Amino acid sequence: MGMLKEFKDFAMKGNLVDIAVGFVMGAAFKAVVTSFTGGIVSPLIGLIFNSDLKDLKYIVKEGVADDAGKVVGEVAVLYGDFLTNIIDFIIVAFVMFLVVKGVNKLKKEEEPAPEEPKGPTQEELLSEIRDLLSKK
Repeated sequence: MGMLKEFKDFAMKGNLVDIAVGFVMGAAFKAVVTSFTGGIVSPLIGLIFNSDLKDLKYIVKEGVADDAGKVVGEVAVLYGDFLTNIIDFIIVAFVMFLVVKGVNKLKKEEEPAPEEPKGPTQEELLSEIRDLLSKK
């Protein structure tokens, strides 16, 4: 029973729950970015190359068509798919940068610098004590 309690304490710590929520939100955001890149960015970039960005490839070895019309044995470098993933990564990284920057800005505003205590310094107090002792 002790191990179960330890696990519950560990799982319910604020940081772990925050990480889990962030992970789920990040996965959902990645799906939105992938949809944005595939549905908007790729076609616009594809206009330059007269094809869909994901379909861009460098054929190293031509394949042959089988009886069903499907190409078999083709060896190709799929650089269009790679470029799409790079664009996805850049968008996600930039948005995460903006989120972290915003959170850090909020944290700095929440934590005011502690003020120096008002009153005499240690040296002043010691001088006062010395003066009082010398009067006796």
